[in-house]
Amino acid sequence: MATYAIGDVQGCADELAQLLVRAKFRAPRDRAWFVGDLVNRGPRSLDVLRLVRDLGDSATVVLGNHDFHLLRLAEGLGKSRAGDTLGAVLEAPDADALIDWLRHRPLMHAADGYAMVHAGLLPQWSIDKALGLAHEVEAELRGARYREFLRHLYGSEPRAWRDDLRNSERHRVIVNAMARLRFCTSRGEIDLEAKGDNAPAGYRPWFEFRLAGEMPIICGHWSALGLKLTPQLLALDSGCVWGGCLSALRLEDRQLFQVPCHGYQAPGEI
Repeated sequence: MATYAIGDVQGCADELAQLLVRAKFRAPRDRAWFVGDLVNRGPRSLDVLRLVRDLGDSATVVLGNHDFHLLRLAEGLGKSRAGDTLGAVLEAPDADALIDWLRHRPLMHAADGYAMVHAGLLPQWSIDKALGLAHEVEAELRGARYREFLRHLYGSEPRAWRDDLRNSERHRVIVNAMARLRFCTSRGEIDLEAKGDNAPAGYRPWFEFRLAGEMPIICGHWSALGLKLTPQLLALDSGCVWGGCLSALRLEDRQLFQVPCHGYQAPGEI
C-alpha cells in the first residue's frame, strides 16, 4: 500500500488520470490525499469530482478556497468570477449528490506522521489545536444550518486569530487561514491580498513560523511558490492549470511523479 499526496487539480481531469497511471496508483490498495481545490479554472471540474468521489475510502480530500466557492455558488450565494469553469458541475444531473459529498470533506487531515491542509496554519496553532479548529468548521458545514454558515463565510475580517473569537468571526479566520493563507505575522495577522512570492512588509510565508521537528505539513494553494519540498513542508501546487505540472508525492519514500499540463488559464489570474 502506498499513499500519494496530490497537488491542486483544479478541474484538470485528463492530467489527473495520467498522473494516477504514471504513479501506478491502484484503488483500493493505495490511497490518494488531495490538497484541495479539486475544481475550477480547468476545463473538467465535473469529471474530477466524479473520479475522486468514486475512489471512495481510497481518497482523502481537504477543502480549498475554490471548493468553498463552488459550495457557495451551489446555494445561490455570491457570484461567478472571471475564469470560473463551474457551470457543468452546477448543471449536472448529479450536482446535488456531488455538492453534498464535497461539503462533507474535512478542512484538515492528519495521519501517518503528516498533516494536510490546503493553504496553511497560523503560528499560534499546534497541529492538535488546528485539527480541533478544523473540526469546528466541519461540524458547521455538515450540520443542518450549513447554508447559514456559508452565507457568513466570506470576508477578510477579523485579520488576526484570537482564542476568544466566536461564531462567524471565529469560523471565518479558521477558513481564511486553512484555505487562503500565504503570508502572516508572528502574531497571526493574515495578509489575503499578496499572491506572488514576495512578502508584504512585516509579513513572512506562514511556514517559516512552524517549529523544527513538528509534524510535516502537506499543502497546496500557492502556485507562485511552486513545488517546495523540505523536511517540514511538502508544498505541491506546481501550477497545473497555469501550464505547469500536476504533482504527486509518494509519502513512503518521497518519490515525485509529475505530468505536464496545458495552460488553461493565463499565468497570474489567480
